[in-house]
Amino acid sequence: MPLYKTITPNSQTTVKIWEITESYSDLMNGIILKPENLKRILSMKSELHQQGFLSVRHLLAEFGYQDSELFYDENGKPHLHDGKHISITHSFTFSAVIISDDVVGIDIEKQRDKITIIAHKFIDYEFDYLKEDDVDYIKKLTSIWCVKESLYKLFATPGLSFKEHCLVIPFSVEDENTTAWIDHENKKHRFHINFLEFEGFSCAYALV
Repeated sequence: MPLYKTITPNSQTTVKIWEITESYSDLMNGIILKPENLKRILSMKSELHQQGFLSVRHLLAEFGYQDSELFYDENGKPHLHDGKHISITHSFTFSAVIISDDVVGIDIEKQRDKITIIAHKFIDYEFDYLKEDDVDYIKKLTSIWCVKESLYKLFATPGLSFKEHCLVIPFSVEDENTTAWIDHENKKHRFHINFLEFEGFSCAYALV
């Protein structure tokens, strides 16, 4: 069973990461989906998306939950019926779930050169400390995207902008944590960020 990594950043929070190595049919084994989710996965044209969807259900099982205990609100934010906070992500061959007593957000992204093309769409303040000739430039851009995506998932507020409202203070890729802020509607919110790299992927998760 390819549970790739389990992280416990504090006593109330656990992160589980899954490496997707199984086929769609193998991942379907042992998983019971709600009727609407079974219909949804059967309509997916990409097997990679199907695998990502199912790997998340296996991660839920690792936490002791079933698909029926997960639901989404009108903003697309996932929730658990027992009131625990949850955030979900998957990218290519990895997926992750974080569950906590407090609000959380998580994101995984594959490190790819093409991120430089869209950097101007999600970075503003951070350009003050980023250098394009830095050997870790792609990794840093990917990490910043992950941080901002995790903040977006945590905050779950319509109209929140990666570029305008989310700020990531300077960091190095060797760091395991940093601080980020959401500056929205004249209020500043500070968040603790943990991040890691593995197999050419970046992952960040945000905690209050």
